[in-house]
Amino acid sequence: MRVVVDLARCQGYAQCAFLAPDTFRMWGEEALMFHSSPDETQRDEVLRAVAACPVQAILVDWLDAAPTPPPTTVAGAAPTAATGTATA
Repeated sequence: MRVVVDLARCQGYAQCAFLAPDTFRMWGEEALMFHSSPDETQRDEVLRAVAACPVQAILVDWLDAAPTPPPTTVAGAAPTAATGTATA
């Protein structure tokens, strides 16, 4: 997981620093400092901080996310919308 903050958009509300103090902290009154590659154990805290940002300045990039495999089909059968598997 990689954290990206748009510092031009950040207004220093510090909700992220309150919710995920191991990843975000305020330096002085307005400057935000953050760890761009937080540990996976901090995932829930980081996601709460992202959701709480009033100006949506924080993004999470899932570098380690496995790609979704394409749906499998059986000849002549269409994949189902819900599971991506073929129906007979």
